[in-house]
Amino acid sequence: MKIKSFKEFDYTGKKVLLRLDVNSPIDPKTKKIVNENRIEKCLPTIKYLIQNKAKIGIIAHQGDTLDYQNLISMEEHAQKLSEKLGVNIEYIDDVCGPAAKDKISNLEEGQVVFLGNLRYLTEEVSSFEKAVKLTPKEMLNTYHVRNLVPLFDIYVNEAFSAAHRNAPSMVAFQELLPSAAGDLFFKEIEVLDQVMKKPQRPCVFILGGAKISDAFGMIRQVLENKSADHILTCGVTGQVMLAAAGYDIGPGNMKFLSDRSLDEFIEPAKDYLKNYPGKILYPLDLAYEQDGKRNELEIEKLPIDQITMDIGQKTIEIYKEIIADAGTIFMNGPAGVYENAIFDLGSMNIAQAMAQNKGFSLIGGGDTVTATGKYINLEDVSYVCTAGGAMVRYLSGVKLPLIEAMKNGTIKKR
Repeated sequence: MKIKSFKEFDYTGKKVLLRLDVNSPIDPKTKKIVNENRIEKCLPTIKYLIQNKAKIGIIAHQGDTLDYQNLISMEEHAQKLSEKLGVNIEYIDDVCGPAAKDKISNLEEGQVVFLGNLRYLTEEVSSFEKAVKLTPKEMLNTYHVRNLVPLFDIYVNEAFSAAHRNAPSMVAFQELLPSAAGDLFFKEIEVLDQVMKKPQRPCVFILGGAKISDAFGMIRQVLENKSADHILTCGVTGQVMLAAAGYDIGPGNMKFLSDRSLDEFIEPAKDYLKNYPGKILYPLDLAYEQDGKRNELEIEKLPIDQITMDIGQKTIEIYKEIIADAGTIFMNGPAGVYENAIFDLGSMNIAQAMAQNKGFSLIGGGDTVTATGKYINLEDVSYVCTAGGAMVRYLSGVKLPLIEAMKNGTIKKR
């Protein structure tokens, strides 16, 4: 990959704009960070820059229009970085206005300032990205880029987990500043390539959760190139597969799908089941709540009026057997609504089966990491990817805006 490593630069006395992705799961009541995986993973890059006498301005985002409840300041992120690194990382609640520019201008070697939440800027939210569709060159006149480019000498990106975002902070600075990627960026790609191109066999993909649009593109890719030997479906993906297989999953489940336009995936799922027989497994039993208790029923007894929110014990046992024999395991999305103790049985058993497996295991996505960490020590997983959407799209063969921008930036500065 023709992208510069950030270790190729001399940082002595240079101002470095460091783009991180520390967007973290937030407790809805306390508004505090509940999972620090992304924060932990970026520490080596910051430490390296400090030790090499860079003057560092950090930009990052938290929350978005689609998860407004997580749209909070970056102050706690800065505090946690300070504690973990043992250095003072000053936070300023300004993204690129006069206060931020003044602070950047007066940085000394080894000093770090964490700027305000990028998502406070209209040009950085996902709804703007989808509606306006700017190219990197067109982004050069955005408020963010115009204000920060003159203040910095080098742009370093350590935000592979946001690589699918076509935002100014991700793809525009490469047009004007010498640019490079951090070690984590290359590590994430190396691990994902291992799963795609050289997996230990059998290779098992576990797809659950509620965000299934990217996962459906990945199903075709990993089956066509024969990366996956088995795909175990659960969560909403499992419901869609059941509907595609001809089961009446009930009015509650169908309303859940149609309200979110997820029923459009039923037809593609039919093609997958037809074209790749035996490769995709769907649940044989499901769990639902009745009178405050967990109840399970086999799929032959569908439909029921209640919404099903977890896989049943029969499915759990079959999935555990397949996981136990796997050489490679990839998981994206929990098996059920794990936040509710009634429906955490599937997620717990799958996590524990992964921990006991002696092969290579990979998980990614905020909910997946949070759910898995609830039941096992994450050190029992071979690799915890910081990415969710970017990871799935990369595995789907989709070109990611960040990777293309980093390649183009490298070419232009030769």
